[in-house]
Amino acid sequence: MDKHGELSYEQVLFCKSLETMALCASLTNNEADKTKFEKLATTLRSKLEPAFWNETKKALVHNRLDGKQQEQVTRYSNMFAVFYNYLSPEKQQIVKKSVLMNDSIMKISTPYMRFYELEALCAMGEQKMVMKEMKDYWGGMIREGATSFWEKYNPTDKGAQHLAMYGRPYGKSLCHAWGASPIYLLGKYYLGIQPVKAGYAEFSITPVLGGLKWMEGTVPTPNGDIKLYMDAKTIKVTVTEGKGYLTFSSKKKPKASKGTIEKIGDKYRLLIDGKDEVVVSYK
Repeated sequence: MDKHGELSYEQVLFCKSLETMALCASLTNNEADKTKFEKLATTLRSKLEPAFWNETKKALVHNRLDGKQQEQVTRYSNMFAVFYNYLSPEKQQIVKKSVLMNDSIMKISTPYMRFYELEALCAMGEQKMVMKEMKDYWGGMIREGATSFWEKYNPTDKGAQHLAMYGRPYGKSLCHAWGASPIYLLGKYYLGIQPVKAGYAEFSITPVLGGLKWMEGTVPTPNGDIKLYMDAKTIKVTVTEGKGYLTFSSKKKPKASKGTIEKIGDKYRLLIDGKDEVVVSYK
């Protein structure tokens, strides 16, 4: 990768950092810094697309040099721009095809960075594709004998090549916490459990099987667990504390063991409030 000039992925990450600083200032009631960082973030965000979007390539280019867009397109700035919502929904779908699902674009070889690519795809509803990728990529490590996630995995490597990194024959970490991102993806985009308010006092649950026949999992919160089971006909939810909406799709009118199901647009939702298990029958 060319590292000269203005790098689009650094600018995208810097913009998000400024937005985060504004949020932190707001949480601490620091109005002066909130205003300062909001202004900086807004100004930078307004420059991102004009500077880096290339209509011919249907993507953000990797960098500019002397004010001119360069030819290379990489996955980094495009995938970050997708799940930070820095691109319109239409351009997100364009980037999905032109970059994230394009094998001619240089592939990512570290599990840590691969996570962001797969999150961008999950954010655009590609859970089936991501599930296949997780089975192929992280499953590939397991098939090579891994008992924990590696710092890097290249499916084309053979034998001792899997141990080499940084120019050293045994330089790779074979127990790399940053490589465990499927755990996060499964909780957020398959079980679909996310906090709406601090500490999961309020939450949302939007489960997606994503090609699985069934799934079952638990997301820990400060005040207990949120447990979910789902197959093609049934959703079961149990919470320890807090409340929130379960949102799902169904071709026929669903039924619930507790509460009242509402139809919102083309989906259904049910308020989960209480410690009793709630069972939803759908299809």
